[in-house]
Amino acid sequence: METFIPRGICARQITFDVDEKGCVHNVKFYGGCSGNHSGIQRLIEGMPIDFVIERLDGTLCAGRTTSCPDQLAKALKEYKQKHSI
Repeated sequence: METFIPRGICARQITFDVDEKGCVHNVKFYGGCSGNHSGIQRLIEGMPIDFVIERLDGTLCAGRTTSCPDQLAKALKEYKQKHSI
């Protein structure tokens, strides 16, 4: 289980797993809008990490410079860098 502390969004923490094939699982947002987070979680469950990053990176929320999907993409990028993927 990986943990990421997001910035600029309502969620306080994001956790997730990446399997040996590079697919994202068990995404959980702590704090923020549970309906939107639940939708994100269901949509990306089991998808390849690069596909999730490509789809979510740069998504903005209500005039902010980031969003929950964008912060998840940042978390996954950090994971790739940390694990040299």
